[in-house]
Amino acid sequence: MYICAGEIEQFSFAKAVGIGLVDVAINLTKLCLEQKPQEIIFVGTAGSYGDKKIFDIIQTNSATHIENSFFTNQSYTPIESSISLKSLDVSHETIVNSSDYITTDITVAKEYLKRGIDIENMEFYSVLKVAKSFGIKAKGIFVVTNYCDNNAHKEFLANRVKAMQMIEEMFHANE
Repeated sequence: MYICAGEIEQFSFAKAVGIGLVDVAINLTKLCLEQKPQEIIFVGTAGSYGDKKIFDIIQTNSATHIENSFFTNQSYTPIESSISLKSLDVSHETIVNSSDYITTDITVAKEYLKRGIDIENMEFYSVLKVAKSFGIKAKGIFVVTNYCDNNAHKEFLANRVKAMQMIEEMFHANE
């Protein structure tokens, strides 16, 4: 089953499950209960913390859920903040951070890189948590649209359409 966030990021071949961690958890759980997929492939865009380049295509099955305040010792969490499903082949291992907020501070972006986290996408951590709870194989395919800096939103808007076309072309090439 192919899924995506939806709204301004919809694909002809994917079911929209919502934007952000909570909507994805709710809507993907409903889909899993109703349709019982064998595997879940999330497709979407991502921001780079600096090492991945604009329009890089990344496949992964690892995610974290870390808030920026963690790096300044202003928060902690008692819950599991990383997940990796080793059940689907990926070309290389990249870790995606998911939060309901977009990083716009290059100093914070470098903190993610120091910890081996390369990109951010608002939904992916929830996708993996739901898949794990149902025992379903899962991975994500992302196209980088922007760097996580003070131009993040402007770059995302400028590159989103091309990134989405790249994802559509990948899917149709594999049909």
